[in-house]
Amino acid sequence: MHPMAGDSQGLTEPPFVARVSASFKRKWQHLLDRSTIHVYSRWAFAFFLLVVYLIRVFTLNAFHIVTYGLGIYLLNLFIGFLSPQIDAENEGPLLPSKLSEDFRPFVRRVPEFQFWYSTTKATFISLLMTLSSAFDVPVFWPILLIYFIALFTLTMKRQIKHMWKHNYVPWTHGKQVYKGKKSAK
Repeated sequence: MHPMAGDSQGLTEPPFVARVSASFKRKWQHLLDRSTIHVYSRWAFAFFLLVVYLIRVFTLNAFHIVTYGLGIYLLNLFIGFLSPQIDAENEGPLLPSKLSEDFRPFVRRVPEFQFWYSTTKATFISLLMTLSSAFDVPVFWPILLIYFIALFTLTMKRQIKHMWKHNYVPWTHGKQVYKGKKSAK
């Protein structure tokens, strides 16, 4: 019998690889969704992964370019995490208003979960890159370290000035609880 003659199942069913891939993506997304509320556990895992990576780099005394790239990427993510989604400098001139009327909640450019997920993925990929000698480019690492420290210092100085200028603090610890007046007895 010809496979196309009366077999309509072959036309509607996706290939095996697509089905396995879709199943894996659903399970992975379910795992990520369940981990959303476990902030400290997620960051502990990311920190553990970063420590494993750094121990590997220090013991091998290699992969300085990979480490530099990871550092720049993590710095970029951190700046996005500290920055507001809507930048007052890029909005243009605003109508005059009182500060008491103009309340806007702080919304991050890079949300915490995305910051964690990108950090974990980048660290894991960097750890995998240390398994291949193709990524071990010989370089004089003190120059990279000095350049990274200078870049970090200048970037954080600019970010702190921006925070002072626009009067925002990106650190929040959940919903604020307001207490009423104490009753006089």
